[in-house]
Amino acid sequence: MFSSLKSFSSNINSNYSVSQTISSTAGPWKIYDAKKKSTGKTYSVFVFERKSLESHGSSLGRSGAAAFKRSIEEVTERLKKEASSLARLRHPSILELVEPVEETRGGLQFVTEPVTTSLASLLQEKDDQERGGGVGGRSSRYVTEDSDGVRRRRELEIDELEVQKGLLQISKALEFLHENAGLVHANLTPDAILINSKSDWKVSGLAFCSPPENSTKPTSVQPISLSEVLNLDPRLPRYVQINLDYTSPDFVLDNNLTTFADMFSLGLLCIALYNSPHRSPIESSGSISAYKRLFTSSSTVPSSGNGFLSKRPLPRDLAAHVLPRLITRRPAQRMTAREFQESEYFDNVLVSTIRFLDAFPAKTPNEKAQFMRGLNKVLPSFPKSVMEKKLLPALLEELKDKDLLSLILQNVFKIMDLLPSSRRAFSEKIRPRLKEIFVDNAKQTQEKDPARDAGLMSVLENASLIAENSSGKEFKDDVLPIIIAAIESPTPSLVDAALRGLPVILPVLDFSTIKNELFPIIAAVFSRTSSLAIKVRGCRAFVILCGGSNEFSSADDGLDGFGPDKKKTSSSSALDKYTMQEKIVPLIKAIKTKEPAVMMAALDVLRVVGDNADADFVAMDILPILWSMSLGPLLDIKQFRSFMDLIKSLSKRVEEEQMKKLQELSVVNGPRAATPNDDFIGFGGVTGTTFDSIANGTTEDDFARLVKGKSVRTSSDPMDAGWDATPAAAPAVTSPTVKSPQFSWSTPSPTSTTAPPPGPGNFRATKAQPSFRTVTPDLAQFGTLTPSSTQYSQPLQPALNSTTKPAPTGPPSSSAVNWSTSATPTPNPWASSTTTPMSPPLSSFSNMTSGMSNMNLGQSRPSMPQSSSFSLPPPLTSGSSTPSGFSLPPPPAGNQRQNSTASFGQSSGTFGAMPHQPAGSMSSMMNSGTANMNRSMNSMNSMGSMMGSMNTMVPSQPAPQQQPQSSKSGLDKYESLL
Repeated sequence: MFSSLKSFSSNINSNYSVSQTISSTAGPWKIYDAKKKSTGKTYSVFVFERKSLESHGSSLGRSGAAAFKRSIEEVTERLKKEASSLARLRHPSILELVEPVEETRGGLQFVTEPVTTSLASLLQEKDDQERGGGVGGRSSRYVTEDSDGVRRRRELEIDELEVQKGLLQISKALEFLHENAGLVHANLTPDAILINSKSDWKVSGLAFCSPPENSTKPTSVQPISLSEVLNLDPRLPRYVQINLDYTSPDFVLDNNLTTFADMFSLGLLCIALYNSPHRSPIESSGSISAYKRLFTSSSTVPSSGNGFLSKRPLPRDLAAHVLPRLITRRPAQRMTAREFQESEYFDNVLVSTIRFLDAFPAKTPNEKAQFMRGLNKVLPSFPKSVMEKKLLPALLEELKDKDLLSLILQNVFKIMDLLPSSRRAFSEKIRPRLKEIFVDNAKQTQEKDPARDAGLMSVLENASLIAENSSGKEFKDDVLPIIIAAIESPTPSLVDAALRGLPVILPVLDFSTIKNELFPIIAAVFSRTSSLAIKVRGCRAFVILCGGSNEFSSADDGLDGFGPDKKKTSSSSALDKYTMQEKIVPLIKAIKTKEPAVMMAALDVLRVVGDNADADFVAMDILPILWSMSLGPLLDIKQFRSFMDLIKSLSKRVEEEQMKKLQELSVVNGPRAATPNDDFIGFGGVTGTTFDSIANGTTEDDFARLVKGKSVRTSSDPMDAGWDATPAAAPAVTSPTVKSPQFSWSTPSPTSTTAPPPGPGNFRATKAQPSFRTVTPDLAQFGTLTPSSTQYSQPLQPALNSTTKPAPTGPPSSSAVNWSTSATPTPNPWASSTTTPMSPPLSSFSNMTSGMSNMNLGQSRPSMPQSSSFSLPPPLTSGSSTPSGFSLPPPPAGNQRQNSTASFGQSSGTFGAMPHQPAGSMSSMMNSGTANMNRSMNSMNSMGSMMGSMNTMVPSQPAPQQQPQSSKSGLDKYESLL
């Protein structure tokens, strides 16, 4: 602040933090902004510095200096009187004193209510703006500091309503001084009028106040001597002496001190407010003689004839009805302060509104309610400064009346909507009051309050306005608790209004606040409510939280309250995918009602969640819920179609994503060759039944020894092996590649490549070169075939007159036909006309009875070519020539070929697996087998004439390995009929 205040200690300096910058001036006083350290409230400190006077008398002589010092002492006493008068006079239109005057080594100081400026400073600033080219020509010279420490230039307006309001308040102060206090102000000038933070005009400058002559009212104010007051000292500044430009002629010409003198000064003040520049029409330059000379001529005295010497036109009512009764030479013709307030100059709605608001506490409840209902229509006519500084604080002060809470808040939000600086007004004035009413006070009174609910509804209806004028932190700390209180309210209309405002609330909040504070409250209310309207509104809220929009909802239930003009919604999701899947979907699934409105609202939620959820979650959780809801008995066709459209859309998405995933896996892992277990219709075994000796590192011999409990033989002599031993494999013989024979009904085989032929020791197909065989005319190509056998792949046992008990299935013999394809296509004997001799198919008698096998064990084995693993015998029929569904007609007779004793000399698992057959069973089997032996052999010999050229020929001998079992399908069924 100023240096003189730093040199002493005072109560004001110790209790207040005083700004270092002057905010304004008022006569001899410099005004500083200050804050009380204990409360943080703002005040103003008025400071008078002695050195501002002493500098004027530095050139005076000794005698003159002594007289000047006495004059300074008189001025100081007069200024003390001004401050002490403020302490004695308490009125809404008189400046309020907070701390009494303190005399310091440097001067005087006292504390008042917060003051923005003086009327003199305001008028001077307006003059500077007009000379500089209008409002934007020059900025304010004074800087104010807000409560948050931000300094900004003061911008004040002085329009018609401001002037009317100010003059009305000044007249009220004069009425109080004249009629109640019994005082005359005696120096009513623009410097004596101060404007506070609420834009109210306050009277001060009571340094020359005095009781009027012949006054009978008791007072403690010492009367002044007009002769001394009018004896102006040129050594002193003008602002510490009486201002002749606003002085009544009663003082100067008549030496009469009356209350009407203040009314003359008020008339001059009215002209100065409209004049340009804003000065009094009387300009005496501080000279008594000049002042008297002005009143000697009517042309220099303000009157209605000369337009009251104003360079600008005056308001008609003021010039016609007020000023003629104020600026008049005779005091008895002047109107009183009360008559001034009742003049036609103040007869308009805006001024009357302000006057009613000033007297608001004295009005009846009915009058208050009517006033608040009508104020909303009048507010747009008020100047912005009046609304912000006068009306808004007055309305907020009346919020303590609960019965008027809703009506007052409607007007408060209307003012916010009209103000250009509504953000500052809301942050500093409105928001703290809202939190106090709806959060702090609500915790103390938990019972239901209809008046409070009505006010809360007004807040919710203006949620968008609040969000626009709040920062994220302010909204979270002060406004969000109000919203949550509305959501948890037992009043359904409040819950509906709070959820309806989510689209404008969410953009202000951060993600963690929405997820952890707002969403749990909404979810709890949604789960426990029994109101269908709240259920629907809750679903709408979930759609907004998930980033969707209710603008194109499946069902328009008319509950949004927005009408055709939809409010904008949040552009992105407020919740993460986990919360949608794990929190929202269970809430939707738990809905018990089948009401169509709720179902369609839930459909919108699932649509938005389905767009964000994973494909597997959609398939496993969302689609079942949709199907369950779609079958609701109350849905109509249109609603059901909406469900089906979403189900189809989500199902298509699941299908596309799954296909894409599988394609990506096939690219990463490479194309997989067909395995014997890929096709159940083919000739391979069922998955899991094939013994892969390479894969598991074991052989069939190892398995056989394991299950039979025999030790591994170390002898290499095949003669040492038992009946169930597997002889060593014969070496494979390479034969030239020939064209693959084809069935007459088969499709052309793919081009063959040279590969090791199938032999007793090479039954597994090579996967690198797959080939295909057409089995039936109406079937497509099959996958790669592999040697395998199951319990169904053994041929049926012939039975003539007796029923033979089927032998337990053992390991198939190596003489069984290899129905799989080899690495290269094998010649098809059925499609060949060559007469190359070959052995009869080993599979035709692979499971003959043990008796039949014993019959050939002693026969000599003639030399013959190697048998083909793909040789097919004609179907074996019993007593009927009609072929079965899986039989082929016998080929034409051809050259006889040699029979292979290997068909009957096998050391198969069939024989080895029957050690416990009863003797009778063995005899029966031998007898039944002998009956058709010759016929079977003849049929086989005639079939040999139809065999094609063989690719490889190997001696018929037992296979070294046991073949895996396979399912009964395809040619296996054909083999079982043989």
